[in-house]
Amino acid sequence: MAIGAIVGWFVGPETKILGFFDFLGTAFINLLKMVVVPLISASIITGVASVGSGRDLGRLGVKTLAFYVFTTLLSVLIALALVDFIKPGIVNGAPARSLLALEASSDIVNSSVQQKASVTVTDTLLGIIPTNIIQAAGSNNLLGVMFFSVLFGFFLARIELPYRQNVLDLAQGIFRIMMRMTIFIMSLAPLGIFGLTAKVVAKSGIHAAGPILTFGACVVAGILIYALIAIPVLLRLAGIRNPYRLFSAMSPALLTAFSTASSAAALPLSLESLEKRANVSERIASFVMPLGTSINHAGSALYECAGAMFIAQAYGLHLTFAQQFTVVILALLTSMGVAGIPAASLVAIAVILSAVGLPPEGIGALLVLDRLLDMARTAINVFADAACTVIVARLEGEKSVLE
Repeated sequence: MAIGAIVGWFVGPETKILGFFDFLGTAFINLLKMVVVPLISASIITGVASVGSGRDLGRLGVKTLAFYVFTTLLSVLIALALVDFIKPGIVNGAPARSLLALEASSDIVNSSVQQKASVTVTDTLLGIIPTNIIQAAGSNNLLGVMFFSVLFGFFLARIELPYRQNVLDLAQGIFRIMMRMTIFIMSLAPLGIFGLTAKVVAKSGIHAAGPILTFGACVVAGILIYALIAIPVLLRLAGIRNPYRLFSAMSPALLTAFSTASSAAALPLSLESLEKRANVSERIASFVMPLGTSINHAGSALYECAGAMFIAQAYGLHLTFAQQFTVVILALLTSMGVAGIPAASLVAIAVILSAVGLPPEGIGALLVLDRLLDMARTAINVFADAACTVIVARLEGEKSVLE
């Protein structure tokens, strides 16, 4: 990022090398878009099928899922309130589109967004149900793909053996391949970030850093409010006398999640910390924590909502209540479908932007600070999973938790 800013400032806007910078950035974004459909679909199918066939999907499962949905929705609403109040995409009363070198015409983008907004509720609901799943994937109808994947996973868990296991193994194999592919693509992130940063600075100068840093501050503020206020309040309501003890109990896992930007990589330490440092039983920890790693990404949902709203503001668009509600619901749903690997949230943001009619080029502006913010939101994902595990344990009658 630093090298890209220096090179972009040095070459300036009037140079043919800008095409090379644009190629690096666009190629990286295209690679991210390429994995969206198979990654989201395989992740949802394996997640729903695994949960649907689990022996503990009774009282324990209902409590866990209810908490995950509630806390993720809470994080999204915090992000929405902060971005609406601070308006990082507005600089001196004007949209930051030119500063961020967003090239899509504001009129075209506004027309696309209004076209999405003019669709009735009935049409929206019908659009979620694809008549042709292959066509839905090809036309970027990602809500349709997600709906089909949920149904596929649900009924996969209910067919007889050996067919169920064979298909589940295939889906899990595809999911693992897509995770490896996404990790490979993210290893190219330095090149993509270099090209995107160099292009933005070359065209707009160093002033482009202002809205990006303000957006980053919004995300960090939302994470802090969520982690230091919202979650401790829930822990206190569950009967935990000192909720902040959870930070010290989970510190090994939180540090691992922060440094690797992967909640999946931190899972073994998370289980160990919950059982040995927070006094949660193995029965509760081994069910709730892995399920949270798969479907509960509250920090990611917060970031996705903030990112989509930031890009809309940068184009000078005022999203209606209905459109903002769409962003909230999509952030909630897509955060549950992304993998617990670095930068998976960028894939989910592409889904949200497509749904509300915004061009995917806006993801380039988010990439500049994404790695740092990814580390922070991943740590919060793990912390929220741990908090849920502790609360479910207390609701199940385990009185020694965090005592």
